[in-house]
Amino acid sequence: MSHLPALVIDLALILISAGIITLIFKWLKQPLVLGYIVAGFLAGPYVDIFPTVVDTSSISTWAEIGVIFLLFALGLEFSFKKLMNVGGTAVIAATTEVVSMLVIGYAVGTLLGWSAMNSIFLGGMLSMSSTTIIIKAFDDLGLRNQKFTGIVFGTLVVEDLVAILMMVLLSTMAVSQQFAGEELIGSVVKVVFFLILWFLIGIYILPAFFRKAKKMMNDETLLIIVVGLCLGMVYLATQTGFSAALGAFIMGSILAETIEAEHIEHLIKPVKDLFGAIFFVSVGMLVDPSVLVEYAWPVVIITIITIVGKAIFSTLGVFISGQPLKTSIQSGFSLAQIGEFAFIIASLGASLNVLADYVYPIIVAVSVITTFTTPYFIRLAEPFTNWLYTILPDNALAFFERYASGAKTINHESDWKKLVKKFIGKIIIYIVLLSAILLFSINFLSPLILDKINGIWGRISAAVLTILCMAPILTALISNKSNQPELFMSLWKDSKYNHGRLVFLVLFRVYIALTFVSLVLINLFHVQYGVGIITAVAVLALIFFFRRSFNQYAKMEKHFMTNLNEREEAQKKTASAIKTSFTSQMNNKNIHIAEVEVSPNSPYVGKTLKELKIRNDFGVSIVKILRGSRKIYIPDSSQYVYPHDILSIVGTDEQIEHFDKIIESHRNIIPEENHEISLQSFTINKDFPFIGQSLVDSRIGIKFNCMIIGIERESGSYMNPDPHIVFEENDLVWVVGEKEILEKICG
Repeated sequence: MSHLPALVIDLALILISAGIITLIFKWLKQPLVLGYIVAGFLAGPYVDIFPTVVDTSSISTWAEIGVIFLLFALGLEFSFKKLMNVGGTAVIAATTEVVSMLVIGYAVGTLLGWSAMNSIFLGGMLSMSSTTIIIKAFDDLGLRNQKFTGIVFGTLVVEDLVAILMMVLLSTMAVSQQFAGEELIGSVVKVVFFLILWFLIGIYILPAFFRKAKKMMNDETLLIIVVGLCLGMVYLATQTGFSAALGAFIMGSILAETIEAEHIEHLIKPVKDLFGAIFFVSVGMLVDPSVLVEYAWPVVIITIITIVGKAIFSTLGVFISGQPLKTSIQSGFSLAQIGEFAFIIASLGASLNVLADYVYPIIVAVSVITTFTTPYFIRLAEPFTNWLYTILPDNALAFFERYASGAKTINHESDWKKLVKKFIGKIIIYIVLLSAILLFSINFLSPLILDKINGIWGRISAAVLTILCMAPILTALISNKSNQPELFMSLWKDSKYNHGRLVFLVLFRVYIALTFVSLVLINLFHVQYGVGIITAVAVLALIFFFRRSFNQYAKMEKHFMTNLNEREEAQKKTASAIKTSFTSQMNNKNIHIAEVEVSPNSPYVGKTLKELKIRNDFGVSIVKILRGSRKIYIPDSSQYVYPHDILSIVGTDEQIEHFDKIIESHRNIIPEENHEISLQSFTINKDFPFIGQSLVDSRIGIKFNCMIIGIERESGSYMNPDPHIVFEENDLVWVVGEKEILEKICG
């Protein structure tokens, strides 16, 4: 009889126990993650009731693979474009929560007598909320369509990126065993540099590859290619000094921008589920009951600190960003737990041998407890808010209302702000690309050429090839054509006081170009800086003179932007549901856009909007009807409602929920992405062309194909305003319509 490896026996034990326990947890309506941890605890070396694993080292390897696929799947859901769209609320909330819990976690660890490294890792673990647990809780409680859930999901997106950066910093501190500011800053710069570089290269190459190879790929080959890309990036990340998890996350986020993202996510899910289960089971195996008994008080203390601290500081962060008190409390209470990232950070500390043995089971225990408390805390948010309203003085409530309302006024970006924002973004990209070429030349290209060609000719050849590679980017850098020329000239003509600042921006771009060319020359020829700079000026002059020959950057940028927007454009053409956006200024009073699908059995079928009086009865406004492939924007009162019509409506959580019950439909929150229909606000100034006119007299809705859904002024708020209300200076107007048209109205 052939010998069966211990690994196979252990996997059988793990998967069978995980399957049985998770079925029980599914029946109990508890998160599967907890089932995996309990299964690992029962199959681990500390419990003798059931058979236990034999080869724990092999299981650890499988668990590491599980972390890779968990982070890869997280990257597929992440998307850097999604990060750009989360808005200031999510960024402020995530920053407030993470920084506060880092400090509190470190302080608690120190007070418990833990070492500095254990305390720092504790702060890192406590600062991350659990995406998996929150999504499960929202689904179970039927809250996915509430406005505050959008803020929570945006905050989790920011936290994902912060967690990746934190893992890099914690690794640096663990290896160096010191907290030198220069080293930490260097690590942050390094990880940001490689994040941008890999993202640029990945988006430039991979979408084009998938387009050309699509006809030759079936599900099997696509899965193999994707897993190969994931593991290849893992290897590249480890070779450059980063963790395997970072490499997996980056490749996932790159593939998230391709047209095959949903297909890849579907294919990779079983792989992620399998290895993820092994990872969470391995977490449970490390739980020692005797340690939990010995450290029962630290578990209780850290649990209370986690729940209370995260609830308070998450609420504070959301409120600071300008959200109403109720929305802030609902968001903060939803984030009061720790989850999968805490395990991953703990695994990192254990693998680096800097984390004490007792920390891991403590964190697992805290995670389990906070997972159980999450749905109860989410339910508690509304009654807690109502109680708070009853005990707070009127002047405090008035302040909260003024603060949230005041944050909604749109501050239109000046031309200078727009130019500087775009200038900084492009400069960062130029610097990253030029630095990558310089590093490639120093480490690979130049040594290879000098090995083949000795002496001065070898150095000249290496310099020429390096500068030729840089030439398209240098041309774009020093040429105004690639740097917002319309905006530049508009500011140049606007005022003589702009000239000095605009000239500085041009000179700064030239300075960067000179720096990189000088570095190439100084590195290869070991000349003095003065000689290097003079030669660099001559080289740049030559490049500028022959800029038509080197003007390839515009084509490269166009190709990159086409790849970056490919998935979005495809969704516009094929999506069966409306894609909308709403700006962060529209969060007051819980107003947002949602979809409802009309049931064939709905009493509203076959009637016109005029007959239904939806706006009068429910307070919601219908801004679009999607009927098959036909899209009816801002429908008039003569439009009929048909079965399976998808109605895009604007209203508060309560109004939409009331309407949803009557229409007998399935409702979905509209994701915060850029496109078609937009909900925006603007403040009327003295130059507004319709000032002094009523809504009906101005005919603004007909002229701009839009709908005014609210007006706020000192005398009060007017939701679904009367057609005869007159526009006044300083009115805050809420309007729904096509994004491009609204930009003209809002200025």
